[in-house]
Amino acid sequence: MAYFIQLVFAGIALGCIFALIGLGFSIIFKASEVINFAQGELLLVGAYIVSAGVFEWHIPFFLALLLGITVTVAIGLLFERLVLSRMIGRPVFSILMITIGLDIVLRTIVIVRWGSNPIPAATPFGVTSGFNIGGVHFGTNDIWTIIVTVLLCAALFYFFRFTKYGLAMRATALDQEAALAVGINIRTVYALAWGIAAAIATIGGVFLAIDSFAIDPTFGNTALLAFPAIILGGLDSVSGAVVGGIIIGLAQVVTAGYESHFANVLGAGFHEITPYIIMILVLLIRPYGLFGTRKVERL
Repeated sequence: MAYFIQLVFAGIALGCIFALIGLGFSIIFKASEVINFAQGELLLVGAYIVSAGVFEWHIPFFLALLLGITVTVAIGLLFERLVLSRMIGRPVFSILMITIGLDIVLRTIVIVRWGSNPIPAATPFGVTSGFNIGGVHFGTNDIWTIIVTVLLCAALFYFFRFTKYGLAMRATALDQEAALAVGINIRTVYALAWGIAAAIATIGGVFLAIDSFAIDPTFGNTALLAFPAIILGGLDSVSGAVVGGIIIGLAQVVTAGYESHFANVLGAGFHEITPYIIMILVLLIRPYGLFGTRKVERL
């Protein structure tokens, strides 16, 4: 029983990281209907800057985290303002290709600056720190991952429900033309969405780096693991990204924990495809995801 509880706790913590990554995808898509394929590289850049800040520039961890968030937010804002704002009205495929281009550019910059070898992850606490209860180890990083995810979700809920810009983003997501008609600055909404997504990506990247002990230029590929989570929850649903992330994290960790018992049937590495199997099964029943908005087109 203790082993199962350990797996569930680890799965929830991993799911929270997927949720943080998925939130970035959902916020941008909800505001502008653009899937940002560079989200993983924003995560990569943020994690590298935080680690470089601690180990190269010898600044305190939280100051390095603030620096990482500032840089990734600046990248997101500049990309939206200088590139995406000029693509309004263009085919969606063209916009997707541009975000893939940003992905490649950011990864190349990281390789040029820091090389291809792994570097240690910056952390404000011991990697193995935590406490044990009934044979279950509750790691400090996992605990703080869950706490920060809950706090960020609460902050986003308050932002979207009670603030001026949050309401503007919700209105833009519902109907861009109507939002323009009532005087909402769409460009400001888009920039805000990219800034928030970049900040959340950095926070998620730091927790994932601590969990992985080290980072390398392939680190951004983890965002692809969060993709089943946002598809499962609903691409345009912020709450769906959180629920989907936790479901995918639990499924992956629990499957990995028990797959050795069924290796003769399932084979090794079955946990790697479990998220995609769950995603497909859910989409067969709910094509727009668990919390996605059903789109109705009138002819």
